[in-house]
Amino acid sequence: MLLEILLIGVGIAVVLWGADRFTDGACGLARKLNVSELVIGLTVVALGTSLPEFMVSFLSVLRGSSDMSVGNIIGSNVFNILVIIGASALMRTMKVEKSLLKRDLPICLAASVLLLLFAVTSGTIARWEGLLLVAFFSGYLFMAYRMAVKDRKAAQSYVAETKSLWYLILLIFVGMAALVLGGRVLVDNAVKVAYECHVSESVIGATILAGGTSLPELATSIMAARKGSLGLAFGNVIGSNVFNIAFVIGTCSSIVPMPVTEISQVDWLMLVGSCILFWLVAYTRRELCRWEGVLLISCYLAYLVFLLTK
Repeated sequence: MLLEILLIGVGIAVVLWGADRFTDGACGLARKLNVSELVIGLTVVALGTSLPEFMVSFLSVLRGSSDMSVGNIIGSNVFNILVIIGASALMRTMKVEKSLLKRDLPICLAASVLLLLFAVTSGTIARWEGLLLVAFFSGYLFMAYRMAVKDRKAAQSYVAETKSLWYLILLIFVGMAALVLGGRVLVDNAVKVAYECHVSESVIGATILAGGTSLPELATSIMAARKGSLGLAFGNVIGSNVFNIAFVIGTCSSIVPMPVTEISQVDWLMLVGSCILFWLVAYTRRELCRWEGVLLISCYLAYLVFLLTK
């Protein structure tokens, strides 16, 4: 067990190092391209940090475990909003951009509701429904492209970036690789320690694995919040959630129809309700303060208690 504990520490260190490199590269790319950090967070950062969810869900579907695939996405999305946004708000009071409240959060909520409707109407996410989700994601990417073009035409006075474009791209890829590899080392060894301590599989799945696939988003958003890149922190979470539902579930169900039978009503309620709760607390003063961060994290802890006692 001593080796596993040592590797857990190594995994945490690699994830934090990767998050630092990834955030620096993404912020530098935003300045280099003269677009907002929110746009970069919604696209480049969101797609990069969602790689673990994609791999876990895709492999689960190929093995015939569609409930595990959908459960992974639901758990990750709930974790992203309640824990990652909550933890970021604990770092500092976070101003929320108007566009996030009026455009990006409604899109995230729409994707969640769409997945809910597909799953509960027939109990299966069919191929045509998967293709519709992929089309939804394509429209989302096109909207992000239009946002980037609008940002550049507005010629906002971003701080000049002196590093080369290729260096920034290298930073992003190196940071992304460190996030994925460090997260994998951390999760694998944490599961081994949990088994050796005779922790049940349900506890492992609800805590270590659910949080493990969201570890890149957690590290990136907290690091971004600490550095004052609030658009990047918010964009990372919202973009990741849209990517998880529209692209990951859409792609998987386009390949193999996905029966969904073991997801409870409370799970679906948390998926949609976490979006609405974040929307409400952010809309009041267009900012998130520390007590609201505590509220979001407390809701997630209550959800965990339900999972472990049902």
